This record gives sequence, structure tokens and C-alpha cells, in this order.
Amino acid sequence: MKKEVTAYAPASVSNVASGFDIMGFALDGPGDKVTVRCTDSPGVRIAKITGCSSPLPLEPERNTAGPPVIAVLKRCNSRQGVEIEVHKGLPLGSGIGSSAASAVAAAVAANALLDAGLSCDDLLACSVEGEKVASGAVHVDNLAPCLMGGFVLIRGYMPIDVVRIPVPRSLHCAIVRPHIEIKTKETRKLLPPSVSLCDVIAQTGNAAGLIAGLMSEDFGLIGRSLQDFIAEPVRKSLIPGFDEMKEAALNAGALGCSISGSGPSVFALASSFESAQSAAQAMADVLKRLNCQHSVIVSGINRTGARIID
Repeated sequence: MKKEVTAYAPASVSNVASGFDIMGFALDGPGDKVTVRCTDSPGVRIAKITGCSSPLPLEPERNTAGPPVIAVLKRCNSRQGVEIEVHKGLPLGSGIGSSAASAVAAAVAANALLDAGLSCDDLLACSVEGEKVASGAVHVDNLAPCLMGGFVLIRGYMPIDVVRIPVPRSLHCAIVRPHIEIKTKETRKLLPPSVSLCDVIAQTGNAAGLIAGLMSEDFGLIGRSLQDFIAEPVRKSLIPGFDEMKEAALNAGALGCSISGSGPSVFALASSFESAQSAAQAMADVLKRLNCQHSVIVSGINRTGARIID
């Protein structure tokens, strides 16, 4: 058994417009790091959290990194004491999978620390326990791509059935994040309790079209399919300049544009790095005109997911 392990887990985009709660992909670059180490004292404790501007609970049951470690220990029938340190590379409530990254990194690190040899499905199940703390619900459209990398489809939740979808090598993503926090629990309350049959048909057609476009490398089909009839119409009012950003991204050559997760981040998919850069700049210019502080990420699709880094 190792004495200390650090794991990294990347940011991710969920929903992906037409794939509400069933699609997501991982980003290159930013992410969370979680270090776990063996202790002589029983139980799980969080020793330190860094990189976060807002205070996070140190009680393991209330922090997204705690329950995944507890779940790994339970699956191993281990009573080993574990200490956790979390370094947040992703801001809270940003819409790019901050809670998922901490949960996944914690599960991956604990698995390596204990030499548990858990499967990807087991690690996903352990990570879910952390996401429940953040959102109060079981949804894995951030967790699965964060853990596995690439673009994923969540075919079902009972049981969880994840399908990895091939994507064009040149596909890139622009992310613009207004510096405001939006909590997933709160935005889920905005969702309508029911949707019309017309909207279900349109959303289903777009979701199927997006998968077909990704697999066939048909950028035109990808662009036509990045339309959301369920979440975007009710959530966009929370994001400064959303409609203007979307129009600017499309005019700059993006394939499509929508809300990343619950927001406030806005993503645009593009057929090349250069097009993604142009879309990012166009969206950022809108927020500049609104005097809204923001951050920009231009990224390829991260195809490796979470990994041990130390």
C-alpha cells in the first residue's frame, strides 16, 4: 500500500445543448487535484482545501471529496484511516464540473492509495456519492467524462449505462465564464415539471443528430443539432449577455453555442482551434462591453480523463 497519492481530474461540459443530463465531454487544462494519504487514526478527514475563494466544509460527509473516499474504503472492506487534501483548480458553481472533478479525483486517488483495483464502473459509482452532496441528485454527465475522458452518452440511469462516443480530432471548445456563481440545486428548480410533445421530439432529434454528427465527423450536422429546448430557455436569463454571446459565437464561425452545465459558463463547439479562438474572443467581447469580469478557456477534447500525477 502506498503512503500518499495525488490524482488530477479535468473540467467538463455537461448537457451539451440537446443532451440534457445525458451528454458530456472532458476539457484539457483546468481541473482539481486531490491528495490522499494513509493515517494511523481510523476514519476519513479533510485536512486542507486550497485554491478556493469561498469556504468549503471540512467535514468529509459534506464535501464532494469525502464520500467517494468513504465509498472506496467500503468497497475494499478497509478500515484504513485516510487524510484528504483538495486543491481546487475549478471555481465553484462555474458550470464546468467543479464538484465532479473533486469527487472523481478523490475516488481515483483513494483507489490507487489502497491498491484497490476498482473498475471504471466502480469508480464512477463511488464518485456519484460526492456529486450527491453538491446537487442532491444522481447525474453523471460531468462525472463520466471527467473520469473516462472523451465525449460520453449516458444511455440510462437505472442502472447507469455510459457509452463513449468518438469525436473528430479537430473538434475544439471555447468556454467563457462570467465571474458569478450559479448553484446546480437552484437552477434545477427552474426546470419545467413537464415539456410538450413537440419539444420532446425536437430535443430527441437533436440529441440523436449530435451523436450521429460526432461519429460521422459531419460538422454541419453537429451544428444543426446543438439546440436545447428544455434547459436553455429557462436558465439563460441568469447569465449576463447570453443571447448576445451566442449570436457572437455563431457569427465568429462556431458550430453551435449553449450553456455549459447549469451555467454561468457558456460553451461553443468549433471545427478547429482557430475557430474556437475566434468564438471565445467574440463572446468575451460581449462581456467586456457589459463590464462583466470573465475567464476564457479554449480547449480540445480531453481523451484521457482523470489520472494519477504523483
